Amino acid sequence: MKHYPIDKDMRYLNLLSKSFPNIASASTEIINLAAILHLPKGTEHFLADIHGEYEAFQHVLKNASGNIRRKVNELFGNSLREQDKRELCTLIYYPEEKLELVKQKEKDINDWYHITLHRLVAVCRDVSSKYTRSKVRKSLPQDFSYIIEELLHEHTEDSNKTAYVNVIVDTIISTGRADAFIIAIAKVIQRLAIDQLHILGDIYDRGPGAHIIMDTLRNYHSWDIQWGNHDMLWIGAAAGNDACMCEVIRISLRYANLTTLEEGYGINLMPLATFAMATYKDDPCEEFLPKLGGDIAHLDERTQRLTAQMHKAIAVIQFKVESQLYKIHPEWKMTGRCLLDKINYQKGTISLDGQTYPLTSCHFPTIDQKNPYELTKEEKFLVCKLHHSFAVSEKLQGHIQLMLAHGSIYAVFNNNLLFHASCPLNEDGTLKEVEIYPGRHYNGAELMRHIEIMVRNAFQTDTDPEERQYDIDFFLYLWLGPNSPLFDKSKMATFERYFISDKATWHEEKGNYFKLRDDEKVVDHILDAFGAKGPNRHIINGHVPVKAAQGENPIKANGKLLVIDGGFSKAYHSETGIAGYTLVFHSRSLQLVQHEPFTSQEDAIRRGTDIKSTTQLVELSNHRLLVADTDKGIELRHQIEDLEELLYAYRHGIIKESEKKK
Repeated sequence: MKHYPIDKDMRYLNLLSKSFPNIASASTEIINLAAILHLPKGTEHFLADIHGEYEAFQHVLKNASGNIRRKVNELFGNSLREQDKRELCTLIYYPEEKLELVKQKEKDINDWYHITLHRLVAVCRDVSSKYTRSKVRKSLPQDFSYIIEELLHEHTEDSNKTAYVNVIVDTIISTGRADAFIIAIAKVIQRLAIDQLHILGDIYDRGPGAHIIMDTLRNYHSWDIQWGNHDMLWIGAAAGNDACMCEVIRISLRYANLTTLEEGYGINLMPLATFAMATYKDDPCEEFLPKLGGDIAHLDERTQRLTAQMHKAIAVIQFKVESQLYKIHPEWKMTGRCLLDKINYQKGTISLDGQTYPLTSCHFPTIDQKNPYELTKEEKFLVCKLHHSFAVSEKLQGHIQLMLAHGSIYAVFNNNLLFHASCPLNEDGTLKEVEIYPGRHYNGAELMRHIEIMVRNAFQTDTDPEERQYDIDFFLYLWLGPNSPLFDKSKMATFERYFISDKATWHEEKGNYFKLRDDEKVVDHILDAFGAKGPNRHIINGHVPVKAAQGENPIKANGKLLVIDGGFSKAYHSETGIAGYTLVFHSRSLQLVQHEPFTSQEDAIRRGTDIKSTTQLVELSNHRLLVADTDKGIELRHQIEDLEELLYAYRHGIIKESEKKK
């Protein structure tokens, strides 16, 4: 018999005994956990760089990157026409909307209900087969929990149960509950098709619905996010970093996308509009017209002009405010990005790196040439008003807290190392030391852990005030700092793109990570440093769109590194040639799914169109992966060991049993 060092664990065992008060309850839990270890692993779903494209995001969640369509094909094969399979999938994705259309055209709706209910139950039974009854039960809606559970575990193939199952279905229809039941079971299928959702950053900016995506995630069953640089920008703005706030507004204006700011979060931009119209009334602001891929037809001329004026106004304020931070923090080594004092305002030129360039415009009515980084009285008042608007937006602050609760800079799940952009490296591929506090240098996982602490400390009132202010300031560095693991480029050439026509000045030199990430040895070194183990381990990133149209491969380093930013955002479609990648890791394989552009939810509902996707097998498991092969399996084995120790304590009278839970 195994002996345990009970004395060392008595406090913990006494706590454990409150949940499992006797031998019977502890033994039952051991049996339950041991059985779970032998179930197939749940399906993990990886997305990156969603950038506000909420319709495409919601559709990919609903269809599980084609996983539901694959299940339907496997179940019904040639027994259903392609049109019928499409209709069934659309019903699962959009049950409320599809039911309205079906009822308009079906002559015998009761017959349709009967056939459809059996098909939906078959799909639900298949997607639930890898979970325990207990887990499935927790996913069921209260109104139909008992009925769905009965249908999932009884089969019409059993002659003794055929009448029983048919009566349940007939009664659902005769009592007028068919619509509600279909909606409920469709959502259960969506829920069970994905066990864990991983988002590798950048929910915010460019597209119109980042706030809608966050609302969707608020109600999602299990998800995590590794923050991206655009997420960090919004987190910084919510924390009170005025430079980040200006960047958020500038990017929204650049893409003529104010929906998230104004409608989503109630940010009042009227003071900015009033200031911009007065300050830039004689300025055409042509370089600040919104960037919409050349299509700005939906904006009238007056709106375009006002948008451009607001865009320039906030950009100039941004250049001033961020330069002030560069000077406060010389350890960032970014004072070279203070450009306003390098302009010759009389000649309309700027001197950069020993070269002189003409500016496309030199109309800066709010810049004092002797003190170019000082905000005017009106600009200070405007920044104060905007700052207050961000601070008091309950929905914005709530979404940022949600992102903090589910987020991290990096994570390791089942031997996959996840982070948004980069792990800063030296030229030889070794981990680069980065200064994040004056005199404090870190690299690799330690660097990222300390950054995460800083992000969280910025929101804690018990943080030392001086340290907290530094942490708030540091959000700007995380957004565009040369050694930020969320950015890792030589510079963000925002000023140059607006005011210098010579594109050589626009170049942003990528860090060593991006140059070396196709080297398997370098990737292995990073995986070792972050504690990702096992023969089938990977780094999974987003951040840099993969130009699939130009032949770039998202699979790098002999399959050990995967870049799944394929351009979810419409702004990137022409550049990438596709509309995003997702990654699906289920019990049999790891699959990369390449998506074509999503038309609209209306098309999906009315015409049964789905996102056209191409699946590429990255890795095939030589055996079906079980829960025992996952991080969850390690956790469950530890729980079993603890319970076995508790059993030992009960049987030897070290802890007394009780009949009921305390």
